Amino acid sequence: MTLRPHTLFLPQASLTPSPKPSFTPKPHSSSFTPILNSPNYPSLSLHSPTDSGLLFREKLIYLETHLNVNPQKALLKNPDFRSCPLSSIISVEHCLSSMGIERSAMGRILDMHPELLTADPHLRLYPVFDFLLHDARIPFPNIRKSIVRCPRLLVCDVTTQLRPALLFLTHLGLRVTCQTTVLLVSSVKGTLVPKIEYLESLGLCHADVVNMVIRSPALLTLSIRNNFVPKAEYLLGEMKRDVKELKRFPQYFSFSLEGKIKPRHRLLVEHGFSLPLREMLRVSDGEFNTMLIEMRLDCRGL
Repeated sequence: MTLRPHTLFLPQASLTPSPKPSFTPKPHSSSFTPILNSPNYPSLSLHSPTDSGLLFREKLIYLETHLNVNPQKALLKNPDFRSCPLSSIISVEHCLSSMGIERSAMGRILDMHPELLTADPHLRLYPVFDFLLHDARIPFPNIRKSIVRCPRLLVCDVTTQLRPALLFLTHLGLRVTCQTTVLLVSSVKGTLVPKIEYLESLGLCHADVVNMVIRSPALLTLSIRNNFVPKAEYLLGEMKRDVKELKRFPQYFSFSLEGKIKPRHRLLVEHGFSLPLREMLRVSDGEFNTMLIEMRLDCRGL
């Protein structure tokens, strides 16, 4: 993929690979400067190029103390980390920082996905940012929110994963925002399409399912086996409700079956009452109990 550096709102130098094998990038802010010469952190200049043991130790200390990343986990999940220079890690740090990602969030991201520690920013990271900015049209200030909410975006291929998912969601009529970019990491054929098809199998037409997804995009993040199936079976079986209620309140699937749906349904049945799904589930426990008491008093004419 050809990177469009001038459209990323970043300094030109940050998008053009340095001709040198390693470099120390200019800090994005004063808080970015690595603490390499503190009493607890040995200086790079004190080591000879052949002192690989000390350089490796220095890299581990930097990872643990500066980025708060577990070195053992990084070595286990990313064998390339052992041989990569510290300058490569700093270039990844600089790339993430240039997109507004602070060090605390950066450490969590790199700890979740240690493979990023040895990624070439110009081949792996900037193309993702370019895609989010120009294809998905995520505003620059919201790029950080998208990545922090779903770090997996950074390890997905733009051509084979992110762009097909975006096209599918756009075809449905769903506008991708920083709240819904998490859907871009889902496989179209393996995840998104089966969920649409399952909802249609309940007796809902395609247009109804699409409308449900647009109103509640979180539906596409839920598991068919662990969420859709047990909740649909309970709704249509035990509760004896019409599937059309899901059209009116697709958020039904986001509530806990054991923690909220079953207990509230049983209380209503016990007292001979029935409520629409929205009224039954959206209120707090206190509001629900108050509503139940008022319904009982009304029945007694009090």
